[in-house]
Formats: sequence, structure tokens, C-alpha cells
Amino acid sequence: MTSPAARSSYSDRSWKALHGNPFLSIKFFVFCHGLLQLSQLLVSGYLKSSISTIERRYGLSSQTSGLLASFNEVGNTLLIVFISYFGSRVHRPRFIGCGAILVSLAGFLMSLPHFITGPYEYDQSIASMFSNTTDLCQPGVPGSRGNLSDGGCTPHAARENHEVLLVMFIAQALLGIGGVPIQPFGISYIDDFASERNSPLYLGILFSVTVIGPGVAFMLGSAMLRFYVDIDKVTRDEVQLTNKDPRWVGAWWLGFLVAASLVALSAVPYFFFPREMPKEVASGKESDSKKSEEVLSQLRSRSEHVQNPSLTKFIKHFPLVLLRNLRHPVYLLVVLAQVNLSAMVAGLATFMGKFLERQFSLTASLANMIIGAVNIPGAMVGIVVGGAILKRFQMSLRQCSAMCILGMFLCLLTAFPLLFLGCPTQKVAGVTYSQSSEFGHHTLECNLQCNCSEKAYNPICGSNHVEYISPCSAGCRAVNINEDNNSVLNYTNCSCISENGLWGFAKPGTCGTGCSHLFLPFVVLSCLAGILASTSHTPSFMLILRSIQPEDKSFAVGIQFMLLRVLAWMPGPVLYGSAIDTTCILWERRCDRKAACRYYDNNLFRQRYLGLQFFFEVGAFLCFVTVYVILRRQEKEANKAAETKADPEKEKLAGNSIKSPESKV
Repeated sequence: MTSPAARSSYSDRSWKALHGNPFLSIKFFVFCHGLLQLSQLLVSGYLKSSISTIERRYGLSSQTSGLLASFNEVGNTLLIVFISYFGSRVHRPRFIGCGAILVSLAGFLMSLPHFITGPYEYDQSIASMFSNTTDLCQPGVPGSRGNLSDGGCTPHAARENHEVLLVMFIAQALLGIGGVPIQPFGISYIDDFASERNSPLYLGILFSVTVIGPGVAFMLGSAMLRFYVDIDKVTRDEVQLTNKDPRWVGAWWLGFLVAASLVALSAVPYFFFPREMPKEVASGKESDSKKSEEVLSQLRSRSEHVQNPSLTKFIKHFPLVLLRNLRHPVYLLVVLAQVNLSAMVAGLATFMGKFLERQFSLTASLANMIIGAVNIPGAMVGIVVGGAILKRFQMSLRQCSAMCILGMFLCLLTAFPLLFLGCPTQKVAGVTYSQSSEFGHHTLECNLQCNCSEKAYNPICGSNHVEYISPCSAGCRAVNINEDNNSVLNYTNCSCISENGLWGFAKPGTCGTGCSHLFLPFVVLSCLAGILASTSHTPSFMLILRSIQPEDKSFAVGIQFMLLRVLAWMPGPVLYGSAIDTTCILWERRCDRKAACRYYDNNLFRQRYLGLQFFFEVGAFLCFVTVYVILRRQEKEANKAAETKADPEKEKLAGNSIKSPESKV
């Protein structure tokens, strides 16, 4: 037994340590956790910002890239259930630190394909270090078909492509596994050791970071995709592309290195936080000695009273709680509504950049900037407004469901016009446009002598406002070069471009979709629809938390997030990617397999992509309407029961009136 004097000096030392050691401060933990969550969201969000660039670089279909984007949810879903069991039984800060190291490793792995593959190759009109071939029309030259597009198919190239995909899928699985302990352990740690007064503030800070994170990821994508992919392998003078060229591939790998480095730095402090820290004391008039005694007693009591039910008991208990909650109609319907909304967001986050690039002829960098600076902050505003309305009017469950219905109804009204706001597919000779009425079909007559490669891709825009897949397909025999930077000025002597009976000319790059005036209305309406849909976020969570039994609350929230992952975040991007692939009208081919899509039917793309989103919004709306009907019926039944209890005399009279006929008989 220690003496009171020794215990007192120990208390004083503990209290001094508490004030001098930042790792015993919950405020410092909140700061570190905010930084870590932001860094983690940079890694996971950055892939979505660079998805169209990765497709172009490695020849992936949208279905494959959608599967890649959702693959991190596989590792996450498999392990998330056990977090609710291991909650307070492990050293939470160290588990968070280990998870963060896995996330960092995943980020570095995602950038690895850039370093294990050769330089990016593309068809070009000027001989360079890559090849002395050209994609101009060269009548009578038998070797002109052997361009870069044809020469890339070797057993090594095919194996290299499989290796790239394997590395990326492993990285995504690691990202999901590493992310498992970060948010749940962080929130429970803060809730355990923050004062009751400050806990909501700290959790609010972390929640705002989770909303801001994806926006920062898209802004990072916007910055990195301005640099050429092989910035580390070739000099600037050797790059013949601008970022407006449809063949441009930005430095997608650079953002992963930045984000992964930030995660690695953010992970370090977690190995110095204690398993349990003194509970934060709200400002008061207690003396230091009294505070230190409280701190020590809290630490002792926590170490003595750790609940430790067996894992088998937990596994047996889990299906019962799952069934009990799933039988609850309000809980089930609200979760289904959230599944619909999450599926909508999954499609938006993964392919909205690609949609803007194709519909409005934007660069990948600009598309990411719009999403990061307009769409995501708009959703954040909607969540805040929804929460503020809920707090201001102290809403009942039925009023919460009514607010969700109103938000979704207004969202549907705003989103519907988006189906018609877009651009038609540009005229592409031999793909969407036939020139036979002018001078004979281009593949049969005007470029027949050119011996063009079917796989060539170097789009040019003719002076007749028709796009051609390559200078060869337009029959262009000469190229004018800017000697200052070795870039193409224009192509001349093009036999397929007819102007007043003379051969025309063409400019490098795509003609574009030519409806930039619709871009601003589209952005405004899509942002407004996002704000209105987001207002239902907080009320829908309140519907879940208030409609279930208090002892099932933590389980119910865990089940909710598991269902969102399994039914929305995992299949969502794959579903959208598959729908987008059905609208492709010209595929790139690599080694006799379909690679990335070169041209989409823009009208079909818009109708199927936005139509899917509209479908999910309608699904969420119908779920909320059903919830409102159920709650209204329950409210009426409760009022009837209250009236019956409040008037026992009426009940007695009713009983006598029933008995009296019997007595007469």
C-alpha cells in the first residue's frame, strides 16, 4: 500500500504531465484525427477525380474503372462488423495508426503502375524519340500502316496491362481494410474522453472534415492533371500535346504520392497516444488536486471495468439484432431511402467528371475544379441547412419524414430538366457522320490510297466542322509545325475535306460539342438539386436514431452503414460504368480486346447517366413517402390509445352498455 503523501506527489506529477504532454489532450487528438481523415479522404477521393485519365492511360472500360473505384468497399465491408465488437477492447490509437499506415501504403501502391510501365505513347504526325512513323496520309508508302497504335501489342504489353490492374485492385483492397478502424475508433475515443459539453463540437468538426475532404481531393486532381503524365520521363519540348487534346493524359500518379505522404505523416502521432486518457474536465472552480484525484480515479475505474463478452456471444447476438431492426418498417425504409441516395452519390462522385468532359468538351482539370468547388460545397450547404431547420423547429418523427419528402420532391423538380440540358454528339467522319453525299464515303474513296491504320487516334477538326479520327483518315498529306515548341499548327492538302472544290485544311484536336452556353445552367441546376437532396441527410439520420430501441442504437447504425456499402457504394459505380459503356460508339482496341471508349453517343450517355440518378432519387422519394404514411398511422393509433386511457369513465359506460343487453337476455 502506498502512503497518502506518496499518492499525493504521484497525483501532482500526473497533473503536471497532463498539462505538459499534448498526447494526453483530447483537443490534440481531435486535431490529429481531423488531419488524418482529410488525408485518408484525399487518397480515396483522388481516384474518382482521375478515373477518366486512368481509363485513357491504361485502356480501361467504364465498367472496369467503376469496379476499381468500388473495390475498397470490399475490404471495408468484410471487417466493419467486428469493429463494434472490438471497440474498447484494443489500443484504439495504435489500431488507427496501423490502419493509416495501410492507407498510406495503398496510396503509394496506386501510383506504382506509372513507374513499372513505359512512357505513354500516342499517335502523332511528327517523328519523335518514340517512333519515326507518322499518321499523315502517305500514298504508295507500304509501311504507313505500322503506326504506334498497331505496334503496342506484344506479350509483354498484354502482361503489363494485367499487372497494372492487379496492383490497383490490391491497393484498393488495402485502402478499404486500412480505413476500417479510423472513423469508428476515432469517434468512440473522442466520445469517451471529451467532456459532454465539448463532445458534439469535436464530432461536428470531424463530420465537416469528411464532407470537405472529397472536395479537396477533386481540387488536388484538378491541379495534378494539368501536368503531363510523363513529367518525370520526358522533357517539356518532347510533349506534342496540350491539356485540351483528347489524347492528353495528366499526371494522375502525382496526387497519390502527395496524399499517401500526408497520410503517413498523420499516422505518426497515433503511436504516442495512450490507450486511455484522462477525461476532459469542463471549466469550473475545482482545485487542481481535486481534478487530479478525479483523473486518477477515472483511469483506475476504466481499467477495472472493461466489459468483455465473448466473441461467440457477440456473433450469436448479431443476427438477432439484425433481424429485429430489419423487421422495423421505419428503420428499413429510411435505410433503403439512404441506399438510393448513396447510389446516386456514388455515380456522381465516380463519373461526373467524365460526364462533364464528354458533354461540354471540358478538360479533366476544369471538370474536377467544378465538382470540387461547386457540387461538393453545395451538398455541404444542404446538410448544414437541413440540420439547422431540424434544430430550429424541434421536429417530431413525422415532421422529419415530411421534410425529407419536401427536399426530395424539390430535388426531382430541379433534376428533371438536366435530362435535356446537354450537347449532341459531334460529327465524326465514318463514326457518326457519312460524307457520301458530298464526295463519296471517306473510307472507300477519299483516303483509300492512304493505307490508314484502323486503330489510329489523333483527332483533328476539319475546316468543314467535321471531326476526323486521324490526319490520315482525312487524307491530309502535309503538316505545318510551330518551330518554337514543336507543336502542330494545322494540316493541309486534306483530300476528304472539300471546300469549293478544293482540298481543305484541319486543326489539331477535337471539334468539341459546341454547346458551351448550356454549361452554366447545367452546373447551377445540378448544384441546386444536390443542395435540396442533401437537406434530407440529417432528418433521415434522426428517423433512424429515434425509431429504434436505445440498446440497439450502435448496432443499428453499424448495420445501416454495412447495408449502404453492400447495396450502394459497392455496386453503384459498377452499375453506372456498365450503363456508360452501353453508349459507346467507337472503342479503342488493344491486343484484340476492347480498351477505353473514344466516342460516346452524347444523348444516350446523358439520358442513361442522369436517368439512373433520377431513378434513384424517385426511389428515395417513394421510401420517404411510405415512412410518412406509416408514422402518421402510428401517431393516430397512439392518439386513440391516449384518448381511451384519459377517459376511463367512457370505458366503463361502454362496458355497461355492452353488458346490459346480456343481462336482459
